[in-house]
Amino acid sequence: MSNILIAFITGLTSGGLSCLAVQGGLLASSLENQIEKDFQNAGQRKGRNKKNFKPSRSKLALPILVFLLAKLLAYSILGFLLGLVGQAFQLSPIARAILQIGIGIFMLGSALRMLNVHPIFRFFVFEPPAFLRRLIRKTAKDADNSSLVTPGFLGFMTVLIPCGVAQAMMAVALGTGNPLQGAALMFAFTLGTSPVFFAVSYFATQLGQKLEKHFMRIVAVVVLVLALVTINSGLTLAGSPFTFSRLVSSVFPQPQNVAAVSSSQDQQTIDPNIAVSTDTQTGSSDLEGRLLTINVENSGYYPNEVHAKAGIPVTLKLITNNVQSCSRAFIIPSLGVQQILDQTGQAMIQIPAQESGTQINFSCSMGMYGGTIIFDL
Repeated sequence: MSNILIAFITGLTSGGLSCLAVQGGLLASSLENQIEKDFQNAGQRKGRNKKNFKPSRSKLALPILVFLLAKLLAYSILGFLLGLVGQAFQLSPIARAILQIGIGIFMLGSALRMLNVHPIFRFFVFEPPAFLRRLIRKTAKDADNSSLVTPGFLGFMTVLIPCGVAQAMMAVALGTGNPLQGAALMFAFTLGTSPVFFAVSYFATQLGQKLEKHFMRIVAVVVLVLALVTINSGLTLAGSPFTFSRLVSSVFPQPQNVAAVSSSQDQQTIDPNIAVSTDTQTGSSDLEGRLLTINVENSGYYPNEVHAKAGIPVTLKLITNNVQSCSRAFIIPSLGVQQILDQTGQAMIQIPAQESGTQINFSCSMGMYGGTIIFDL
């Protein structure tokens, strides 16, 4: 349920604009017939001319709704098929990382294309195959009620040109390994994109070319930011030490509080966001070496930097308490660890002995949250 809610919110907040930038051309094509009919009717009336013509808002609403309903159906079917494929094989964290980075690069190119940065970025656009374009035109001409048939057909065809955010959600649907969950995920995401898609499309026909140009620039900037976030998630998912979030943290370090930790011999101050586990060699614990404890929360992992002793095996203890976000899907790419944590409970992960100075990165399966284990003790 939590993933479905996240998918809906993602569609509502970022997916709408991103998909509109990529798929808006299909919707515009689906509205051409209705606008042309309104124009012909207006031309038969006195005192109306092309310059002053504006399309009927009431007649535009229905084609847009048909377009969005067809799109909702198409993506739900796609989600079902992706979940079905996911049952056969599971993408590795590295494969998902490569997919996300590729999606981010495409989104970046799309944003730069909309900003007209360089002609080379014109290649960053998906177009239906030529035979589909011919079929679309033929359908529009031959249909008796093409004002509704065409937007329905084109809405279904949007599945062939998914936007960057939709592609990222498709990867998540594939990772569910469940047809029904995949369908529900894509349904929720597409439903979330619909309000923004409808509102912008509905009023865009009333905007002048100058306002439309400024609007597309705003969309391009939003897509640009989303592209960087997607690439950063892919880098985190791959376990890369070089991510935008780590770069920002190093340039703008946040003020840190310190907490005292007592031992039998001395007392030292440490950052509360950095965990150093208690040595168990002198205690009654059956664990050999170190026990590292991380609290898994909806907003990430705390602490997100833990220090461990080199040269001995380490046990990682993950504690959850009513966690419903993607942080439950815990992965360590370099070790091939993938584990879905209980919403509430504890999980133990064994990490083999590492050389001094080794850093192991961990994250959630979407690359949204992450952290590092440093073997330097």
